Amino acid sequence: MSQLVFQILRVVEAFFLLYLLLYASYLFLSVAMGAWRLYRLDRMRTIKNELKHDFYFPVSILVPAHNEEVTILDNVKSLLELEYQLYEVIVIDDGSSDDTSRALIDHFHMKEVSRPIRLSIPCKPIQAVYEAPDARVRLTLLRKENGGKGDALNAGINAAQYPYFLCIDADSVLQWDSLERIVQPVMEDDSVVAVGGLIRVAQCIQFNPEGEGGAHRKLSYHLPWNFLTSMQVMEYDRSFLASRILLDGFNGNLIISGAFGLFKKSVVIAAGGYATDVLGEDMELVAKLHAYCRNNMERYSIRYEPNAVCWSQAPSTLPDLFKQRRRWHIGLFQCITRYRFMFLKSRFGMVGTASYLYYLLYELYSPIIEVIGLAVSAAAALTGLLNAGFMLQFYLLFAIYSAILTITAFFQRIYTQNIHISRGDVLRACIMCLIENIFFRFVFDFIRLNAFIGYRKNKGTWGTIKRVRHSDAR
Repeated sequence: MSQLVFQILRVVEAFFLLYLLLYASYLFLSVAMGAWRLYRLDRMRTIKNELKHDFYFPVSILVPAHNEEVTILDNVKSLLELEYQLYEVIVIDDGSSDDTSRALIDHFHMKEVSRPIRLSIPCKPIQAVYEAPDARVRLTLLRKENGGKGDALNAGINAAQYPYFLCIDADSVLQWDSLERIVQPVMEDDSVVAVGGLIRVAQCIQFNPEGEGGAHRKLSYHLPWNFLTSMQVMEYDRSFLASRILLDGFNGNLIISGAFGLFKKSVVIAAGGYATDVLGEDMELVAKLHAYCRNNMERYSIRYEPNAVCWSQAPSTLPDLFKQRRRWHIGLFQCITRYRFMFLKSRFGMVGTASYLYYLLYELYSPIIEVIGLAVSAAAALTGLLNAGFMLQFYLLFAIYSAILTITAFFQRIYTQNIHISRGDVLRACIMCLIENIFFRFVFDFIRLNAFIGYRKNKGTWGTIKRVRHSDAR
C-alpha cells in the first residue's frame, strides 16, 4: 500500500513539475514575442510608418450601465472627447435602481424622443429613448427593463446606426486616440470581425493634470497605494502583453475583454448576438464568432491591438475582488463547456487545439492543478518522499523567473506609452512583482477554486462591486 501511495505521489509531482515548466516556457515565449511586437510598433510610430488616413469607419460606442451613477458621467465625457471624426455614443441603462439615467439627462439636457428601433436581436423591452440636442457627437440614452449586460448590449446593437460597434464598461475611460487605434486592424484587413484592446488599471493614472480639456492627452502615472490594486496592475500588464499577443499571431484569441472591444455588427447579428444566460458574455461572443465563421467557411480574423488603451477600475477590496474573479471563472467554465465541440476538431484549426488547450489547462483548471500540486508536494515533503529543499528552491526559482517576466511586461508598457514614473514606483513595481508571483497567484487560485465549489448557487449571480469617481479612485 505504501509503495502504491509513493508511486501516486511521484506521478502527481512529476505532472505538476512538467505543468509549471511548460507554463514557464509559454510565459517566456509570449512575453518575448509581445515585447518584440511592441518594439516594432513603437519603431513604426517613431519613423512615421503607420497607416494614416483622412477617412474613418463609422463606429457606434455602446455603454451598458446598471447602477453606475458614480462613474457614468466621467465615462461619457471621455467618450465625447475622442479624436475621431465619425462615431456615436449609446448608453444603455439596464433597469438601474439609482440615478444613472437622471445624471446623464440633467448634465447633457437630454430630451425624450420617439425613435423606432428594429429588433435584429431579441432583447428586453426598451422603455424610453433620449437624445442630447446640439451635441458634436450623437449621444443616445436607452432605458430598458433589466436583462443583464448581454441583453443590454443586444439592445444597443439594435439601436446602433453604424456598421461597427465598440463596447466599453461604464467604469472605464478611453485615451484620446484609443478609437483610432482599435480600428487600425479593420483598416488593414476587411476580413477582421472583432478587435480587442489593452485594459490597464485606472487607479494608476490621473488625466489632464495641467488643466481641463485636451481630450485626455496628458496623464500622470503612479502605482496605487492600495496593495490589491497594485497586484492587479502587474497581473493585467503581464496578461495583456503575453498571451493576447501570442495568440493573436495565429488568430487564436478566445477572449476580447468586455471592457473594450470592437465588432462588426452584421457578423454579430448573424451569429445571434450576445448570450444572456452566461456570466462571461464577452468570451462567449468571441467563441461564437469563431464557430460561426468556421462553420460557414467565411474568411475572418479576430485581432488584438495593444496600442488601443482603455483604463478600467480594478477592485480595491478583497470582497470585491472575490466577486469579480469568481464571476470571471464561472463565465470561463460556461464558455469552455458550451464550445467543447471545438476541441481538437480540424476545421477549427489552432483555435480548437492550442487556444482551447491553453484556456482549459492554464486558465480553467489551473487552480485545481496548482492547489493539488502544492498539497501533494507538501505531503510528500512531510513524509520524506520528496526532497523538501529541492522543491522549495524550485518554487522560489519559478516565482523569481515569473516575476522577472512580469516586470519586463510592466516596463515594456511604460516605455511604449512614453509614461514617466518615479524611482519609488520603480522599486515598488519590482517588489510587487515578487509578491504577486510568490503569494498573490495562490490567493487567485483559491478564489477561482471557489467558483467550482459554489457553481450551482452562483452560476447566474453577477454580484455588485463598489464604484468610485475616477478622480477619487487612486
